[in-house]
Amino acid sequence: MKLLSLTDLKQKGIPLCNSQIYRLISKGTFPKPIKIGERRNAWIETEIDAWIRARMAERDGEAA
Repeated sequence: MKLLSLTDLKQKGIPLCNSQIYRLISKGTFPKPIKIGERRNAWIETEIDAWIRARMAERDGEAA
């Protein structure tokens, strides 16, 4: 299992600023991070990959 930082999310091609990511999390439309330190969050790579695949499916008119 690989953990991703906010910087890693951007390198993965997610073109959202930090505040947009946290807004989507609060709406329940982006994977929640796990706490890895007092002021540090990380995301599970497989959950991010699934989120990207779901966005692609929405684009293509498929059920996510």
